[in-house]
Amino acid sequence: MKLSYHGHSILQIQTNGKTILIDPFITGNSLTDLKAEELSVDAIILTHGHNDHVGDTVAIAKKNDALVIANADLTTFLSWQGVKTHGMNIGGAYQFEFGKVKLTQAFHGSGYATENNEIVYCGMPTGILFSSEGKTIYHAGDTGLFSDMKLIGERHEIDVAFLPIGDNFTMGPEDAAYAATLLQAKTVVPIHYNTFPPIKQDPYQFIELLEAKNGKVMNPGDVLEI
Repeated sequence: MKLSYHGHSILQIQTNGKTILIDPFITGNSLTDLKAEELSVDAIILTHGHNDHVGDTVAIAKKNDALVIANADLTTFLSWQGVKTHGMNIGGAYQFEFGKVKLTQAFHGSGYATENNEIVYCGMPTGILFSSEGKTIYHAGDTGLFSDMKLIGERHEIDVAFLPIGDNFTMGPEDAAYAATLLQAKTVVPIHYNTFPPIKQDPYQFIELLEAKNGKVMNPGDVLEI
């Protein structure tokens, strides 16, 4: 499995001959190296309905006839825009041809702001457990620290955990470092930082906080093979 990070919370997974994108916030993201119109993907997985995570989902999905996977409220909203979807919910898992997806809880919000200055409710925010080729990754989405991360770590052998460290909207570095001890992932990668002024952080300082010294800073475009 090949993993690449592309700024904010964007993760690309290549496995079993397929390409999957998580939270493709590209347009308006000054940190990403991606261009939405150039992407070729088979599926998109979303953690929640905020604009900086849904991002370019509709345009990318329509261009590629890609499947969009997310909580059922968010997929209903996206299906009204002509997107092919697969709705799920927290605690549920589904085996797709490219891998197994399981949604976990996350403590955050999930409203999509429309051009008409309306907020559309998009269901509960989630984290993502993705398993393929005998490996499992955990994308925590946008979340605060919660004690059940210990259960996630106990029930799933996590190879790489992608944890938000930006603070203000999500966990900050200290809470994310404690989350890493609960999850017991083999490798921990910080995400969701430096995109906007309120979430300015030094990822290398976060790495130093990890008791297991198992952190890895990934710059936009960096690739990790597991």
